[in-house]
Amino acid sequence: MTTVEQHTIDDAAARLADAAKTATPCAPVRDLIGREDIDAAYRIQSRNIDALLRSGRTVVGRKIGLTSPAVQKQMGVDRPDFGVLLDDFDVSRDAEVDSGRLLQPRIEAEIAFVLSSDIDEPITAENAPSFVDQVFASFEIVDSRVAGWDISLADTVADNASSGLYVLGDSISRGAAPDLTEVTMTMTADGVQVSSGKGSDCLGSPWEALAWLANTSLSYGSPLRAGEVILSGALGPMVPVTPGSTYAASISGIGSVTATFSATKAGRE
Repeated sequence: MTTVEQHTIDDAAARLADAAKTATPCAPVRDLIGREDIDAAYRIQSRNIDALLRSGRTVVGRKIGLTSPAVQKQMGVDRPDFGVLLDDFDVSRDAEVDSGRLLQPRIEAEIAFVLSSDIDEPITAENAPSFVDQVFASFEIVDSRVAGWDISLADTVADNASSGLYVLGDSISRGAAPDLTEVTMTMTADGVQVSSGKGSDCLGSPWEALAWLANTSLSYGSPLRAGEVILSGALGPMVPVTPGSTYAASISGIGSVTATFSATKAGRE
């Protein structure tokens, strides 16, 4: 168990919340809790999520981060993490993603799931599909409240796993899904290829990622629920977002997803 005092958790949470509110990236929080205190980092994450829920937001799902070896190398970490998806993170129906809602956005192509039932017992990759209704091609638009993406694992966990926004694209039923280990992904920016990968780059399989998330969430007393959206993790390297650009990704056997970012920052909500 963490020994970090509650006032330190509050100070770290306030640092990240103020960065989001003022659109001014902040210093890392590892100076307050240490680089490896993941329990303390999740306490900070929960502190800020709880505040957002009190303001009227609702939870619609979870995201798994740092599942791809390429992204782990980019970030200098060696294990996955998870964050919470809130209702206003979904920009799937937006003609343009408002660049003003983001500080330091990067984009990655992922397989997303919508759950068919609660997961209130430990699961494995083998039975994970039985809890899924739909499988999507998706984008996660990751962001960091920490200046320059200068993050340790504790920093990104505290910062809601560097969550930003997400886009759901084409979908198929779970029963029609191909072998997710073997799917391939290609992502372009304004027609130029910028990232590629395959299903096995996501913790060996997106089903492994879902099982990891379900079991880890259970261990924190927050089981996954029917209807939730699950972003299972990057299939290839993430790419910095350029305002005004259009990003498209194709995932074999599932479909495609597209996101266009506004050229100017219309303003933060």
